[in-house]
Amino acid sequence: MTEALAALRGYVHFLREREGVRQIRLTPAAQQGLARLAAGSPRPPGDGSVVAAAVPSDGAFPATSRPPLSPAAATSEPSLEVPGSTKAEQLRHLGERASVCVKCPHLAARRHTVVFGVGDPDAKLMFIGEGPGEDEDLQGEPFVGRAGQLLTKMILAMGLTREQVYIANILKCRPDMPPGAPGNRKPTKQEMETCVPYLRAQIDVIKPGVMVALGATAVEGLLGPVGSVGSLRGKFLEFRGTPLMPTYHPSYLLRNQSNTEKRKVWEDLLKVMERLDMPINDKQRGFFLAK
Repeated sequence: MTEALAALRGYVHFLREREGVRQIRLTPAAQQGLARLAAGSPRPPGDGSVVAAAVPSDGAFPATSRPPLSPAAATSEPSLEVPGSTKAEQLRHLGERASVCVKCPHLAARRHTVVFGVGDPDAKLMFIGEGPGEDEDLQGEPFVGRAGQLLTKMILAMGLTREQVYIANILKCRPDMPPGAPGNRKPTKQEMETCVPYLRAQIDVIKPGVMVALGATAVEGLLGPVGSVGSLRGKFLEFRGTPLMPTYHPSYLLRNQSNTEKRKVWEDLLKVMERLDMPINDKQRGFFLAK
């Protein structure tokens, strides 16, 4: 309860100080939820809590003045232990927790939806990308844009489907961009450190046999600044006991469409298939080789 209040106060403070928001319209259901939340957590002396204040009957929730939230309170990490007797239930609970996360207020203010992850909770293979783009933010599913369509083709070429693997990102929210600005930006170090506990919890639940890190940001988010993808790809690294294969992001192949670059990624995926004892036929071994 205390963590929820701290996160909400930090979010309101961000909206007021950075976005200039003075009132937030709430539905009746939201008003009732805030009233219950406030009733269950007494106000500390002198706190000036925006949550413990009475919620106006017209639904306008005032972003009242209060001192900035301390960094420790704003970034306090809740326990990510999740209930549930099955992996699917645990992922559902974890996804629900992520869906209301406001630990990065600037991302929460701009996102359309939290993009948690998709696929088989019992998957032996897990793909990890950077963060949602515009298409993913709108649809709520990772890798559905042009790069995602190419990833789907790569998965099919391995003899699998998207439903048989698990796909997630370092960040669950799209990195915010200035209004009207095209494209996407790389997540910051702080954003990755704040969000990666959700990914670690996903990995702990799924327990994949092998993970594939798609691009430099995915590698950095998991392992820190250990080197370029070009220097790391083709060799298994390890993340918390699980083999991790770094390779180029599908968006790299969209920019560099030579068979030479495609073959590099495919060789990485062949090694993943071998590690998982997946069958590999002659046609698959010959993909993107010069004729």
